[in-house]
Amino acid sequence: MSDRVIVHVGAPKTGTSFVQSVLFDNRVRLESEGLRYSAERFDAHFLAALDLLQLPWGGLEKEAVGAWDALAAEVRRPGPLAVISHEILATASRAQVARALESFGDAEVHVVYSARDLVRQIPAEWQENIKHRRRLSYGQFLARIQDPARDSRIASWFWGVQEVPDVLARWGDTLPPERVHLVTVPRPGAPRELLWERFAGVLGIDPTVYAPAATRVNASLGVPESGLLRRFNLAALEHVPPDDYRDLVRELMVHRTLAERDSPRLGLPADVHTWASGLCEAWIEEIGTRGYDVVGDLAELRPDPPEATPYADPDAADPEAMVDAALEAMVALVTEGVRLRRVEAGLQAEVAGLHAQLERAYLRPTYRLRERLVRRAADNPTLGRAYAAYRRARGRSSPDA
Repeated sequence: MSDRVIVHVGAPKTGTSFVQSVLFDNRVRLESEGLRYSAERFDAHFLAALDLLQLPWGGLEKEAVGAWDALAAEVRRPGPLAVISHEILATASRAQVARALESFGDAEVHVVYSARDLVRQIPAEWQENIKHRRRLSYGQFLARIQDPARDSRIASWFWGVQEVPDVLARWGDTLPPERVHLVTVPRPGAPRELLWERFAGVLGIDPTVYAPAATRVNASLGVPESGLLRRFNLAALEHVPPDDYRDLVRELMVHRTLAERDSPRLGLPADVHTWASGLCEAWIEEIGTRGYDVVGDLAELRPDPPEATPYADPDAADPEAMVDAALEAMVALVTEGVRLRRVEAGLQAEVAGLHAQLERAYLRPTYRLRERLVRRAADNPTLGRAYAAYRRARGRSSPDA
């Protein structure tokens, strides 16, 4: 059984994809050094989390059945340290947390939760919604998460993964506070490697050894790009199946094209900024009394002032800026279409060449003679035995060899 288990439970948009990328890409070397990150595929911990939480997820939950128990069995194998990481674990109920912790046996469990201020998290969560095929306007999203009832699907999910004191209370309720690690996301302008250094410190690994040149990053969009993507969803969603949307829209158009544009970042209206800042202040005060291990500085959960990110409404984004973004997206999609057509043409030419080779082989007299002999051997036992002996001599074992 692992001596220690570290469960990294989120939050979304706080460097989780980066951490999972480092762990997955280096899992063989890390295990040789005493850290086990059990995953045959990159989304293995995501599937395990879906199974634990019993979440519907576009049919993937069927593929996830049994994934948590399988991952827990890996954790229970002997070793100094095992790590589990996925951001949707933040929304686990107390009963689901209890099941997770029990599945680790007698290991010493640590929980890691990474957080940043709400003024950055709220726009990021809306963008994640529209990158996953939703059509909710920014104004509608802001209204729902500010509703005190929090009974909409959007609000329930948002606060389930983003309300820092509540997530830490659910996951850390039965643990000593020193085993609950809150990693704060540095402010904009901080050294790029600082967040990774904080994570690495909790994991006990050398951040310089495992700092990759390229990782999976969940990129953000600017204001016009966000508005464009939502309008695309409104216009075209029925015509784009989920698998094609993931590959062509989210990966190619959004992550590899629109996210690369230098556009104004999405912020909050002044009244929402004031409300979010007040919540953050209350969180800082409450968390400061609990005795958790804070990796970073609680002050980093305090948002920058409104003037740091002047507000522009993505629901009424500048049409000219959206046209420019749309043109770049069109170029990327057409370029990919041209590439795929060339690949298809190459495959067709290769298939045609193979057909031509088969046709030439069939036209050879020796080929036709062998074909007649095989047919006759099927009906003539003596000839069949002779043909079988010939094939054994040639080192072949089946009539088609």
